[in-house]
Amino acid sequence: MKTSAFSLRPAPASGMRLSFTRIGLVSSLLLALTALPVLADDLGDVTKSVRAGQYDEALAKANAVLSKRPHDAQMRFLKGVILTEQGKNSEAIAVFTKLTEDFPELPEPYNNLAVLFAASGQYDKARLALDNAIRTNPTWATAYENLGDVHAKLASQAYDKALQLDSSNSAAKSKLTLLRTLAINNVNPAKGQTVAAVAPPPAPVAPPPVAKPVVLASAAPTPAAAPTAPVAAPVAKAAPAKPEAKVEPKPEAKPEPKPAAKPVVEKDDSDEVLAVVHGWARAWSEQNVKSYLGYYGSDFETPKGESRKDWAEERHQRIEGKNRIEVKIESPQVSINGNSATVKFRQEYVSDRLKANSRKVLVLTKQGGKWQIKQERAGS
Repeated sequence: MKTSAFSLRPAPASGMRLSFTRIGLVSSLLLALTALPVLADDLGDVTKSVRAGQYDEALAKANAVLSKRPHDAQMRFLKGVILTEQGKNSEAIAVFTKLTEDFPELPEPYNNLAVLFAASGQYDKARLALDNAIRTNPTWATAYENLGDVHAKLASQAYDKALQLDSSNSAAKSKLTLLRTLAINNVNPAKGQTVAAVAPPPAPVAPPPVAKPVVLASAAPTPAAAPTAPVAAPVAKAAPAKPEAKVEPKPEAKPEPKPAAKPVVEKDDSDEVLAVVHGWARAWSEQNVKSYLGYYGSDFETPKGESRKDWAEERHQRIEGKNRIEVKIESPQVSINGNSATVKFRQEYVSDRLKANSRKVLVLTKQGGKWQIKQERAGS
């Protein structure tokens, strides 16, 4: 995926520039989501107009597609990119915000929100958006780089404030100078952009030499001296002494060892909980909405606080009528505390219009001897 640098001018007090790498016209989201040929044609047509710089035409085409398919995540994302290119940041923020609400498992909308927030100086909001991007995809280097830039900007503002309050604070002055030096060193003069500095790999450290074992010369055994014949000496004969009678001590009686108590093995419901989670995913894949909704308990907390009825109707619309849905559960981790169980796993979702791989958490409670879902959320 190609990316372009998005350089932002800071507040006049700091004097440094901050670089944010943002998603280009062909984003990882657009590459990751698999669409039908007709959908791909629509997407390619709009993308072609964007590449030609015909943003008004591209926006009109995108709106026409979305009037027919309002839930098309690819086209909605591309519309946000178009609005960003047109400088309509508030409208682009609205588009990406709605995408994070409808598809919280996708990191790209969070990243683009962070770029737009930073462009308007809202660095705290940018930091929160990048935290969400990293939570949904902990291995995405772009989000980490952007988060580092945001923290550098916040640090620069803090050092500026410290110097305003105490101009003699040499420590704050040196730290601020260091941040500005790093920002200047990251500028690419040819393009007028800032780039991420890549540190050279550390030189391999040679392992310490293995000490050779010291082999001691084996000493030859000293030969035993040949026995010499004893010289008999005349001695006076004495009456032999009577040997004292030896009293043998009585052996102490050893106590018989007590049998070790058998550990009490508590019943583990992990297998039962996992069976419920896999059954839930299977019902979803088979588009058996009645069975799917049956896995949710009466105390289920809807994600947006809507009524259970409205939430169930929305799930009907999202699940039924698809040509294909496949939901896979990978690397599940179960923790149980009494009548509550938490299952963390990676969810692979594939349909005729969407493909996503994200982290997910289900919280289940045991009601009447049956495990049911109480909470469902994205992230780890």
